[in-house]
Amino acid sequence: MKIAAAAYPFDFFTGFDAYAAKLETWVADAAGQGADLLVFPEYGAMELGSLGGRDIAADLEACLHEVARWKPQVDALHLDLAARHGVLILGASGPVFLPGQQRPVNRATLYGPGGILGHQDKQIMTRFERETWFVEPGQGLTVFDTPLGRLGVVICYDSEFPLLARALVEAGADILLAPSCTDSHRGFTRVRVGAMARALENQCIVVHAPTVGLCDFCPAVDENVGSAAIYGPPDLGFPETGILAETPLNQPGWAYADIRLDAIAEVRRNGAVLNHRHWAEQASRVAMGVKTA
Repeated sequence: MKIAAAAYPFDFFTGFDAYAAKLETWVADAAGQGADLLVFPEYGAMELGSLGGRDIAADLEACLHEVARWKPQVDALHLDLAARHGVLILGASGPVFLPGQQRPVNRATLYGPGGILGHQDKQIMTRFERETWFVEPGQGLTVFDTPLGRLGVVICYDSEFPLLARALVEAGADILLAPSCTDSHRGFTRVRVGAMARALENQCIVVHAPTVGLCDFCPAVDENVGSAAIYGPPDLGFPETGILAETPLNQPGWAYADIRLDAIAEVRRNGAVLNHRHWAEQASRVAMGVKTA
């Protein structure tokens, strides 16, 4: 399969048609390059706050509600694009207010040619989400059984916590999707290092899709630093750096990589190291206790 990871910029829209035209261009470009799976970033949906005008977009709380109210139209658009181009799309995440909850979750939805395959809500909130935006954590993880293989999603900060990724891998995921939104080079590096570590320790593919560039109308996503990349384990059958593809820092566009699931199986069977197989050995070592010397 060919995977495409977006380094995605924000735009101000005066109508939904303009947003739809942007998405159509991005999806058509990736599909035209033969991509089978397209991954958009965390909080990329926040540009829809512009549909309420600059005052709404500039208000942290009002923007959450404005973006959330467009979810049915966003779903319909992505479903149409997935069907027309015959691709899977992890849509840019955004706020969703669930019934009976006062605060939103941060939700990424996976679309296929035949319908919505499901969604993944972010599990662990950053300080900004906890202390300023009051976004709620999601309840549990999902493995998506797709025609391209089993996929898991670790949204931004989630990618920095190894047990989340490990649970998905032990449930069968060979590919982890890591959409992100980071406002500094430090933040981007944390997610990048986390994504590369998850690829190493699980001997799997990790797809990192960030937001990039400045956004002058929404303070929640006003600065964005990143480069899109697709990582594998730096071992048998993969690049020595573990980097299969990477876009230039802070430049919009797609990173593409051709992936073979049998390459993942082979490195887990016959790699120079066998991190995936040896993971369980940690528990017995930890159970011996830690000595002070």
